[in-house]
Amino acid sequence: MIHLDNINRPLVLVEVTAAFYRYEEALVSNDVAVLDELFWHDARTVRLGAGENLYGIDEIRAFRAARPATGLQRELRNTMITTFGEDYAVCSTEFTREGSDRIGRQQQTWVRFPYGWRIVAAQVSVMS
Repeated sequence: MIHLDNINRPLVLVEVTAAFYRYEEALVSNDVAVLDELFWHDARTVRLGAGENLYGIDEIRAFRAARPATGLQRELRNTMITTFGEDYAVCSTEFTREGSDRIGRQQQTWVRFPYGWRIVAAQVSVMS
């Protein structure tokens, strides 16, 4: 059971926030190596995208390798990062891209492993 005093513990929140923004920088700069590093390397990792459903790290890697490397810049808004205890977090954000009136949404579940924070599930969607 999680107690309220274990939600957003300051040091854990700093760690997850840094990992989240490291992922964001890798995403917009198409740093595939960092993107790969930050996903859990497991067949149980899931990424439900705006136009694809990816099950397992191999499908996620193939998607990243085939994705265009241009037009990736975006502006984040309404970003909310919530940690639960020492080892679990949820990061949610909206994003917009220049020249589009569509609003993107992204949600990630992060887990701390002995080797660092990793995304174990992600969802991306776009709405008008």
